[in-house]
Amino acid sequence: MTSRVRATSFIRAGLHSAKAVDTLILEAQDRHIRRKLLNCRGGTEALVDFEKPVVLEHGDILLLEDGSAIAIVAAEEPLMEIRGRDSLHLTQLAWHIGNRHLEAQIEAGRILLRRDHVIAHMLEHQGATVRDISEKFSPEHGAYHGHGHAHED
Repeated sequence: MTSRVRATSFIRAGLHSAKAVDTLILEAQDRHIRRKLLNCRGGTEALVDFEKPVVLEHGDILLLEDGSAIAIVAAEEPLMEIRGRDSLHLTQLAWHIGNRHLEAQIEAGRILLRRDHVIAHMLEHQGATVRDISEKFSPEHGAYHGHGHAHED
């Protein structure tokens, strides 16, 4: 049975003890949201209706008007894992990635990007080790996140 609910707020992961009534599995690009009707795993239709665009993260909770909650789960995505020879080389690779304004998840020892054979070739040419993986993707929000113009869905 499908039910439709409205969510106008959320709580960050680790800051709540709410028990979710359903789960919403979203890729990174779909977690940047202001207003959109989404289908949850258990059949609930959730109308996300925020005042401003937000980026939901794995473990966040949507708060529904009826007092219940929906858990946000980051979907596994096809990614590239980028590794350098050492930390200086990885920093240089990060510069090349940033110079192309690519979304990146930066971790100690590696950088994750969406799969792109042209970027993979460029990074390999720079001496990077590039490996295809499938993981949850949480890219950095960047200096321009929340910069005034809406990215409404």
